[in-house]
Amino acid sequence: MAEHDLTARRAVERIAREDHGRLLSLLAARTGDLSAAEDAISDAFVQALAAWPNSGVPANPEGWIFTVARNRLRDRFRSAAERTSVPLDNDDIARVDADETDFDAIPDKRLALLFTCAHPAIDPAVRTPLMLQTVLGLDAGRIAAAYAIPGPSMAQRLVRAKRRIRDARIPFRVPERSEMPARLSAVLEAVYGAYAIDWHGISGTSVRESLTAEALYLAELLAELLPDEPETLGLAALLLLSLSRSPARVGRGGEWVALDDQDPSLWDAAMIERGERYLLRAHGLGAIGRFQLEAAIQSVHCARAKTGITDWSALRTLHEALLRIAPTFGAEVALAAVIGETDGPDAGLAALDALRTAGVERFQPAWATRAHLLAAASRFAEAETAYEKAVSLTTDAQTRAWLAERAAEAARRG
Repeated sequence: MAEHDLTARRAVERIAREDHGRLLSLLAARTGDLSAAEDAISDAFVQALAAWPNSGVPANPEGWIFTVARNRLRDRFRSAAERTSVPLDNDDIARVDADETDFDAIPDKRLALLFTCAHPAIDPAVRTPLMLQTVLGLDAGRIAAAYAIPGPSMAQRLVRAKRRIRDARIPFRVPERSEMPARLSAVLEAVYGAYAIDWHGISGTSVRESLTAEALYLAELLAELLPDEPETLGLAALLLLSLSRSPARVGRGGEWVALDDQDPSLWDAAMIERGERYLLRAHGLGAIGRFQLEAAIQSVHCARAKTGITDWSALRTLHEALLRIAPTFGAEVALAAVIGETDGPDAGLAALDALRTAGVERFQPAWATRAHLLAAASRFAEAETAYEKAVSLTTDAQTRAWLAERAAEAARRG
């Protein structure tokens, strides 16, 4: 591939990765038609790949893509009106023909799109997947894998939801305060999902970094938009405190580093401080929720940067409270791991054995936790088997290598 072709392709890939949600929200707000806006953006990317190798990447490539996509939408709506001899509504014409070529000057509309996808008219089961695709750019296959359903089924659900938004003419706006409770939970789940969704199924460090950066941006934007909603503050705190440890998660040789083995001096102190401020503000509102508890758990881990120790007793209290508020299989496994630290590995294993949740055989964290507890109990042969099972359920290369090393160590000691 020629150098100019490669430069153009990289520019298009960056915009697709980093600006998909912003482009889509701006374009769809004009027409209410998410599918049409997605097609227009795809056409603009194709035109960019054809034009930029010869003309060069423009100074404002995002604005170029936006303008081409907007014009493509305008042409589509005009031709549709001519074919049917039915004129567009005046509001539609105004939205499509609006001359807004200064891309950077356009207000951010991603939050409006998030709340649109969370409208009560949209099937609750598809609200979060729809937000993950439209605002945060995850493809239907990745979302389907995270929800453990067939890809074609997820794709059909997403298409139906987009048609529903178009046909019901659901407005693209942030709802009034009275409408907020019915939608906020789904919005928070989607933002959190961009951070947490099936990371071992997402290949490429740049893709992960882009998703986490987008999730953090939206979480903090929500916190500033809704400063009196404790869970918006809790979500912002959770992401900041968790992401603050990113610099220590990979060793010098590119290997994955477990939390207990990380060097706290590498953690981002400024992010920790911001996260703690959000958490303190949330606590002051007097309504405890899931994201606040998860943020508090991260806060205890981050405190090791100052104290040099991990307060496992505090973590157990928080994990037990989280399980009462949000009883998930992941929360049960996490509590079993903490019990292994407070009461010994045999107690942790007993807690794991007590779980009777469907899908346990395919849940990688459960096998990784079991392997760790078995090794701590000096049951090395069983630990080796559990580590190998965890490896088989892991696609991320760094994590697989780390687990394989633990399996080999258990085999040597067994």
